[in-house]
Amino acid sequence: MTIDSKESDALSLLNAGAVRQRAHTLFDLGVKGELEHFTVDMKRLAEAARRTMSATENAYPDMQIPFHARWRHFEAGGVDRWAMLAGARRFSDVRGMGRAAFDLAILSVLMDAGAGPDWSFHEAVTDENYSRSEGLAIASLLMFSGGMFSGSPLDPLRADAGELFRVDEDEVREGLQVSETNPIVGLKERAALLKSLGEAVSLRPDLFGTMDEPRPGGLFDVLFDEGQAKPLPAPRILEVLLDGLGPIWPGREEIDGVGLGDTWRHSKIVTEDKTNNLMPFHKLSQWMAYSLVEPLVWAGVEVVDLDGLTGLAEYRNGGLFIDTGVLKLQDESNLLKSHGVDSELIVEWRALTVALLDKLADWIRTDLGVNAEQLPLACVLEGGTWAAGRQIAREKRPGGEPPLTIISDATVF
Repeated sequence: MTIDSKESDALSLLNAGAVRQRAHTLFDLGVKGELEHFTVDMKRLAEAARRTMSATENAYPDMQIPFHARWRHFEAGGVDRWAMLAGARRFSDVRGMGRAAFDLAILSVLMDAGAGPDWSFHEAVTDENYSRSEGLAIASLLMFSGGMFSGSPLDPLRADAGELFRVDEDEVREGLQVSETNPIVGLKERAALLKSLGEAVSLRPDLFGTMDEPRPGGLFDVLFDEGQAKPLPAPRILEVLLDGLGPIWPGREEIDGVGLGDTWRHSKIVTEDKTNNLMPFHKLSQWMAYSLVEPLVWAGVEVVDLDGLTGLAEYRNGGLFIDTGVLKLQDESNLLKSHGVDSELIVEWRALTVALLDKLADWIRTDLGVNAEQLPLACVLEGGTWAAGRQIAREKRPGGEPPLTIISDATVF
């Protein structure tokens, strides 16, 4: 199948629309049985919907579902850590709050790739242990609130470009409580991402420059100002992130020297331009975009077109569709193998996940009698698919591991 394209350069892939279009191209092939690795059984989507609704009703019985964003992980255990931190700080104005919230969300999302099954974080104040995304969120928040990324002792709640660039692996190891008995996947890569973040921020004062030191939170000013004249589309947040932070992603696909970030090859994506065989996802960047919506809303910006972003192509959402039988491997021996993130099997899985999340959201809205504005995809994810994927994984496999084993470098999943 050939995709119509009016553009032939990198910019045509650096947006959520390209992710959705190409994911649905592979989905259409899967429904027709024309993919190499997966078959798609849409009759099983009802079971995925049932599991998702059960998880949603358990977590949000009043159906007041917040957006899927990093802020939910900061609230693990029923403690709103950001509200406590921001309340104690008493920011002088909305821009101060927004910059700090952006600083925290951006660096925390970059540290959020899979930690592995053997790592956890002990929070002294609550005397609780948290693993995976919740543990990484709390650890990064405590590193941030302790001033680890600030160049100003009197203003700890900030992440300055220079301090990010100077972060070393030992500091990250200590902040994450990593040891021989508490190992984490991708320690070196997480530290490298933070350093790359500092470098990228310092190189783009037009996006990240504030009144003083450049910082990720400088992006708040850009988007806040745009949102004063008219509503701000959520895909615009992603496009700015991909523009400003594109250089931080290591050794990936490029077109004419422009890095494409979380973009990989699949032979069934066929175009007649330089984007031939390329399947973008921008998973961490979209996770970041979802997480930047709320600080803007808190500041009074009207953010629209939330469903312009896509579902997140990661192993909880993708695992839900394998574990409920919507997706079936043509060669089940692949369940016993390890796969690189660049393998066509994993690229296919991730693309089918994005498209199926759209289909699942439509199913649930129809069942509930609501529309996309009343139940945006961000709420379906939060309610939702991510929790259902984690739950069914725990039922089927020790430690709740995903159905496929992925060789990860902590910069994708």
